[in-house]
Amino acid sequence: MELENKLNCCAKRTMIIGGGVAATMLINEIFNAQRSPYTDDKFSAQFEPVCIIDNDPAKLGKEILGVKVVGRSEEIVKYAKEFEIEQLILAIPSLTSDERKARIDICNETKLPLKIVPFIGNLILDDSSSLLGQVRDIKVEELLGRNPIKFDNKDIRDFISGKICMVTGGGGSIGSELVRQIARYNPKKIIIVDIYENNAYEIQQELVMEYGSELDLVTLIASVRDYFRMNQIFERYKPQIVFHAAAHKHVPLMESSPMEAIKNNVIGTFNVATLAQFHDVQKFVMISTDKAVNPTNAMGASKRCCEMIVQYLSQQHDGKTEFVTTRFGNVLGSNGSVIPLFKRQIEQGKPVTVTHEDIIRYFMTIPEAVSLVMEAASIANGGEIFVRDMGQPVKIVTLAENLIRMYGKVPYKDVPIVFTGLRPGEKIKEELLMMEEGLKKTSNKLIFIGKQIDIDEDQFASRLKKLRDAAQLNDESVAIQALHEMVPTFITPEEFNGKILDSEDSKK
Repeated sequence: MELENKLNCCAKRTMIIGGGVAATMLINEIFNAQRSPYTDDKFSAQFEPVCIIDNDPAKLGKEILGVKVVGRSEEIVKYAKEFEIEQLILAIPSLTSDERKARIDICNETKLPLKIVPFIGNLILDDSSSLLGQVRDIKVEELLGRNPIKFDNKDIRDFISGKICMVTGGGGSIGSELVRQIARYNPKKIIIVDIYENNAYEIQQELVMEYGSELDLVTLIASVRDYFRMNQIFERYKPQIVFHAAAHKHVPLMESSPMEAIKNNVIGTFNVATLAQFHDVQKFVMISTDKAVNPTNAMGASKRCCEMIVQYLSQQHDGKTEFVTTRFGNVLGSNGSVIPLFKRQIEQGKPVTVTHEDIIRYFMTIPEAVSLVMEAASIANGGEIFVRDMGQPVKIVTLAENLIRMYGKVPYKDVPIVFTGLRPGEKIKEELLMMEEGLKKTSNKLIFIGKQIDIDEDQFASRLKKLRDAAQLNDESVAIQALHEMVPTFITPEEFNGKILDSEDSKK
């Protein structure tokens, strides 16, 4: 009796969503653990099953091991209040990603901690495995509302195997994952190029530990701004495939230092791309961002210039190099993304800061983003911009709320969320396609090709020279003017955000 009282005092009133086999197994495990005088299962003791939610009308009002099915999923908030629920478990492992996100969204309205049973394909169902032991917190990527993108590994293997591959920015979050994935496909050599020695060293040591002498790996400290240094690298190592990931990507910082975005992104891309063409590289793959679409900041405009450089060189049909651009949205967990910032704030007991309550973004995981780059490169013929169906955009405040719950805390109660105002150059909503671009399907139903706009080569070359000269002189006013001339869709964030907010207000 003493043990039972001890267990019950620690248990939290729990609602279980789902009244199927998984729920039955969970409840049975919890009750068995609580009844056993020998139990040391502290995890089981955290749960007191109070009620069940299930959408099957035949189960309504019935009991599962003494726990009553009280209502449907749309009534979760109602019954959470009525039964004074303290936490929830989503126990339907057979849900699709879309269905799971829909249930999670409803659960989040309760503002209570939520745990889930893994997808059925990830469950370990044998005599020695506890289902309750597999219950875990939700992962941020599960909030994207879509299945992870799948790629044809054979295409990528055929593309990479036996080739000399170079990755600029190879120490960054995207660049280092590119290097990891390339290493799996038996390349002849990998050349990591990065200006930041610490990151370059970390990925170098990781690969040395993983592959030892089996992988021919070269790690070089160099800046893509330095044309002569990059030419030296091309001449010595003769890369056959170049993945260009080196770039400044942080919007507010680049608003304060736009010359650096132009030098590193625009001039750096021009250097590496033209050298790739001169040295007859087989394929040049430029990694872009959704912030290049109708840009409202220097970083986004500079990346749109990079896309135009790639198209400009592709249009010339001069040499053997095939040029391709891949464009995707925000990357969960990448350097500078909101998730690491939110985690630090929660762990340090600080308020979580979100710039605007209506701000939304498209998200990918780092492996997804890099797999898109690899797949696009393997199927590209030259001159394309590849984008992907990234599902529905996600509200940043929803990400913040869910991350707080993943720490077992209650948003706005245990952890405040503070709205700090849009940062310089920041959009309320990102886009993936230019208005002038159409969509063309590829062999992967989630990857599309945007139809490019023809570039006037003489005019483009003249404007690019003006931009380069102004950046090298650090003449900010002339450089920003030249950036606007090169990218006609470059507008102020106030103009763009005003249109979006007005449009949203008219729908209400």
